[in-house]
Amino acid sequence: MKSFIPWVGGKTLLAKKIIGEFPETFGRYIEVFGGGGSVLFASDKHAKIEVYNDFNSDLVNLFRCLKYHRSELEREIDGYINAREVFFELKERIKCTGFTDIQRAAMFYCPIKISYGSKLDTYGCSNKSLDTDRFSEVSERLKRVNIEHKDFEELIKQYDRPDALFYCDPPYHTTEGFYSVKFTEADHYRLRDTLYGIKGRFVLSYNDDEFVRELYKDCMIIAAERQNNLGSGVFKEVIIKNY
Repeated sequence: MKSFIPWVGGKTLLAKKIIGEFPETFGRYIEVFGGGGSVLFASDKHAKIEVYNDFNSDLVNLFRCLKYHRSELEREIDGYINAREVFFELKERIKCTGFTDIQRAAMFYCPIKISYGSKLDTYGCSNKSLDTDRFSEVSERLKRVNIEHKDFEELIKQYDRPDALFYCDPPYHTTEGFYSVKFTEADHYRLRDTLYGIKGRFVLSYNDDEFVRELYKDCMIIAAERQNNLGSGVFKEVIIKNY
């Protein structure tokens, strides 16, 4: 199945290729930078233990509400329509306190659906529906998934075991500004150092540039490309793994 939301940097177009690089067996699967969960949802079950993590609190809240309060979330979303005024109103309202988790989840979901490129900053001027038709199957899928909200280093150290597989899709080098959560140059090195110290295995997706290739020169690096969602031509990426 596909993710229920579009997301900047989402891996819908590369999910099958990424999963094709996974080892044959592993006991626990951890998505460190979960985003829209394209790779998670691409399989009915990756492992006995599955973890979705992201440092964006609104994104994690949306996933948790869909997992535990699907019906209530559907009713809340049903109160909104696709309109420019609604888009900008929700952008301002979500900055305020005093709302329930379910209200906040709806206020976050709607702009994702109707913003241009799902970047949450510009109204998309499209007729996209705010439907929740797939929420039932998504909620059922998430019942088997632990949903976390941790810094990547803390998460990796917590779940690391010899049978663990970490899939990491961090903000791409030089594109960090597209994300609402801060990710610095130092964080690229911190992620590398954390992954190099694990007992388990990792698969990592990145943009294909000299910095990334040098950073992970000791690993297997596989070239990949996908259609550029926000422009013409193809976007070159790499899949990196430590086995």
